[in-house]
Amino acid sequence: MDYKNNGGSKVIIIGLTDSDEKVCAASGRISTQPGSAMDIWEKSQDKEKNANLISKVTRSGHNSTVEHAYYNLAFENVSVMVEQFMIEFRLASFTVKSRRYVDFSEVGYYSPDFSDEALNKEFCEHIEYLFKEYQDFVDAGIPKEDARFVLPYCFRSNFFCSLNARELLHVLHAMLHGRGSEYKEIYNLGKQLAEQVEKLTPGVMIDFEKRVPSLSDKIDLSFIDTEETEFKNTNTELLAYTPDAETVIAKTALITETQLSADKIEKLLENAEIKSKTIEAVINSSRPRPLEAASFTFRINNVSLATITHFARHRIQSLSVPSLKYSNRENYIIPDTIKENPDLLEKYKLTFEKTAALYKKFLSSNISEEDAVYLLLAGNTLDLVLTMNARELLLFFKLRTCTRAQWEIQIYANEMLSKLREISPAVFRHFGPSCYTTGKCPEGKLTCGRALEMQEKFKI
Repeated sequence: MDYKNNGGSKVIIIGLTDSDEKVCAASGRISTQPGSAMDIWEKSQDKEKNANLISKVTRSGHNSTVEHAYYNLAFENVSVMVEQFMIEFRLASFTVKSRRYVDFSEVGYYSPDFSDEALNKEFCEHIEYLFKEYQDFVDAGIPKEDARFVLPYCFRSNFFCSLNARELLHVLHAMLHGRGSEYKEIYNLGKQLAEQVEKLTPGVMIDFEKRVPSLSDKIDLSFIDTEETEFKNTNTELLAYTPDAETVIAKTALITETQLSADKIEKLLENAEIKSKTIEAVINSSRPRPLEAASFTFRINNVSLATITHFARHRIQSLSVPSLKYSNRENYIIPDTIKENPDLLEKYKLTFEKTAALYKKFLSSNISEEDAVYLLLAGNTLDLVLTMNARELLLFFKLRTCTRAQWEIQIYANEMLSKLREISPAVFRHFGPSCYTTGKCPEGKLTCGRALEMQEKFKI
């Protein structure tokens, strides 16, 4: 079977707002022209005039007008490295194939086409070896979510993405002029996408090349020595947090719901029971906005590339993911299901050792880091920094401390919650999986059936 996908990466606009640029143009007119919304709409039917108006408005910095145009994209047979690049854009929606449940043994792979034919052959032979190892692990009874750690970061991914024009322009700038432009595959996808956007919504793309950001999207820290190979011995580090979070949350709730004076609220919160009941009332509401007043920043160490996706799916956060180029080929995750079998463990370690050796060989042959990144394995690791407010953490822990969550992110989530309960027990004693926080399991037939056990586990 031909697994290779040279030049086959595609991005296709499969959907666009029915009104294309008309709403964008109307929104550019409505703030400065008289008339009702429908009067303005009727004036916004000329395609050429609309395009010129959109260009004029966006050149002056009023980019919110183009948020009314919405695109649906299909990424076909791209590398998973492209998926990782895209999913970091938080103002977009994504749906990807689950590597936990779908068999990826025959999905194929993207090759960067090295100029040296011998290296091309060696790359392809090694990637096909990795796919065989993945299949062998699955055949040996290793769960797909654990076998996937030996998949290379060139394996094919297919996914859908939806976003508005403002975020799309942000994506295009990153693909064509920013950090994505270093990778041929991403750059070429950016060219494909830009051509389609220009054809469908020309006003959005007028003067696109003249509006390239003047600042780089990469932070230059070349003056710092970054040599380090140690595997961090702690999973999570709490870097910063809102002091006295429970008081901040309680005050926010009382101001919002009672409009009492600051002095009166201070006196009320001297009563520990009132403070506790206020926080509990916030958490038990369907709109716990006061939780957003408290934020927490974590460093997450030694996260597998496969699990980065699980963190990135939480859109209401600040997530800093290093370039995949910085992943340490010597560090990798070993699942318990592999550790339990000495023969499979040796086989597993060998895949990482062989891949790391080939990576070094490619670099010594003047292959760029950007091309060598496709030799990363999903089990290699990076460190992340994330900042979430307490409301998003409430959702995060409902999902990620649940037994249905992928086991690696469960470890991180449980440790994060433990640290938060140390600094702010009045708030975080209420946090945990859904069966603990709400008393109900939302998983239906997929429930683990251990709700009472989980409620006891998380109770403090």
